[in-house]
Amino acid sequence: MRNNNYREWSQLMKYSSRKQEKELYSTSLKPQFVEVPEQKFFSLHGVGDPNGAEFKEKMETLFPMAYALKAAYKKYCENKTVEFDDYVVFPLEGVWSLTEEGQAMDQLDKDEFEYDVMIRIPDFVPDDLIEPTIQATKEKKHLKLLPQLEIKTYPAISAIQILHVGPYDDEPTSFTKMDQLLEENSKQRVSKSHREIYLSDARRVDADKLQTILRYEIN
Repeated sequence: MRNNNYREWSQLMKYSSRKQEKELYSTSLKPQFVEVPEQKFFSLHGVGDPNGAEFKEKMETLFPMAYALKAAYKKYCENKTVEFDDYVVFPLEGVWSLTEEGQAMDQLDKDEFEYDVMIRIPDFVPDDLIEPTIQATKEKKHLKLLPQLEIKTYPAISAIQILHVGPYDDEPTSFTKMDQLLEENSKQRVSKSHREIYLSDARRVDADKLQTILRYEIN
């Protein structure tokens, strides 16, 4: 029988991105330079306005897949000595850019967004656990977009990031602060694409209270 001491010890073994990777997942209202290590994700590619039904369908595939892997990892850890035997599912992330047509426009057209929306796979989850979990999920659940799911690995980068609080449409204000710090330090942005890490659930949080980490690669 497991006693309270065991439960307390077990809780300490649960990995949380906001605790173990605070610099990357709990940042400041002021822009900061960070080093982002190589990271692996469940990812779905898309084009168009994220307010549409297609984007929602991607969420309905990514989150069940992420929680299926979490459950598979917990089972894998039974009777094993590991540093972390459980984890908090990572927040939703997105890498955003514009189509060639969108980049040529004078004004932003959300229908021209091109993006990869994703959820990170923890580094300590064995690679050979991933594909069997995908196949098992296909058999158990009807997830329309699961055949399009990709495993993407992003290389380590130098980056600048900021915590943006408020509506997504107000993000240009935060990007301006990042650009200013970049100029002050004689650094350059690598591309027009950027990453967003969603610390809030937009379905449950008022727009003016949304918390989003904005990040882009620099050199």
